[in-house]
Amino acid sequence: MTGIYVHIPYCVRKCAYCDFCSVPRDDTMGAYPAALSREIELSRDRLPYEGPVPSIFFGGGTPTVLSAEALSGVLDTIRRTYDLLPEAEISIECNPGMADFQKLKRLREAGFNRLSLGLQATENSLLQSIGRIHTFEQFLSTYQAAREAGFHNINVDLMHGLPGQTQQMYLKSLETVCDLEPEHISAYALILEEGTPLYEQVQMGRTILPDEDAVADMEDAGMAYLTWRGFERYEVSNFAKPGYACRHNLSYWDHAPYLGFGVAAHSSAKGKGEWLRWSNTESIPSYIKKLQKDKLPRQETLHIDKKEEAFEVVMLGLRKVAGIPKNAFIDRFGLTMEQAFPEAYVEIQCHGWWADTDTHYRLTPKGMDYLNTALCYFR
Repeated sequence: MTGIYVHIPYCVRKCAYCDFCSVPRDDTMGAYPAALSREIELSRDRLPYEGPVPSIFFGGGTPTVLSAEALSGVLDTIRRTYDLLPEAEISIECNPGMADFQKLKRLREAGFNRLSLGLQATENSLLQSIGRIHTFEQFLSTYQAAREAGFHNINVDLMHGLPGQTQQMYLKSLETVCDLEPEHISAYALILEEGTPLYEQVQMGRTILPDEDAVADMEDAGMAYLTWRGFERYEVSNFAKPGYACRHNLSYWDHAPYLGFGVAAHSSAKGKGEWLRWSNTESIPSYIKKLQKDKLPRQETLHIDKKEEAFEVVMLGLRKVAGIPKNAFIDRFGLTMEQAFPEAYVEIQCHGWWADTDTHYRLTPKGMDYLNTALCYFR
């Protein structure tokens, strides 16, 4: 099976911490949906594909900057071109204030069945400090409209480690969101990316972030609280009510094939005897121009050898609380992990980070806290 990702690069304004491929709305928006649809059509016979499609994810940027009709048209093109499972998970990201009830209703009727709302914090002062364009009140309005429009699977994004944020403030955000009873919460630590406005502010001393210990304490307290509220942690930063883990993201962490459509989108799939990764151009005008000439907008293709593929399986799979099925690893590589990465396996064993299980390679909670360190041993 092959998942599909669709990238919509447009935003009202780029957030201060964001280093994703996103741009303010411009005059390319009108031609972009048609270019997307053309890429999807051309790709069916030109790219590796193992059907059917279990999940589709519209991300950005802010996908709901486009009209419901444009988004529905792209989804219809996917349906005509690829074989979707009848129960396919079809997600779309939305920033608060960027979709009213009528728009959300049209998206739901078009087949989108999972909504991801980028809240980040419930305190308006914190939202302002990271350059978000919405208020908490706008989030509440959008959330309520989504429920009324028929979305029964909603994720809410929250962040910790924000400028001036305390553990008490973070737990209050979690409590407020949990009281709304979403099906899924993504709880991420802020990552300070070089080249972003927030990075410059911190470097110049105009903005102060909580220290590493404070961020770690927030994370631990948040995980404990979410567990108490009935959410199951199934990945480093993702928590779901039973049955609502994000199937699309799980396919990434399982190193399953996926096709990415849109500017700067990435794909990963099995080619003829080897694993391939490729990416599209990051220039929107170039992306549109190439597709108007029926050319795929590919920028780079990487051929992945078995050792690198095995590392990627480990890197992604150990993010999951469940870990990596031992049988699946052996079937894919003809080796156990102990045989493929003997030194790394022993190092993690010496630290006591392997969980005791006969069926999976899985890290303990402490091992997951030191995931980046653990992964270094595999290199």
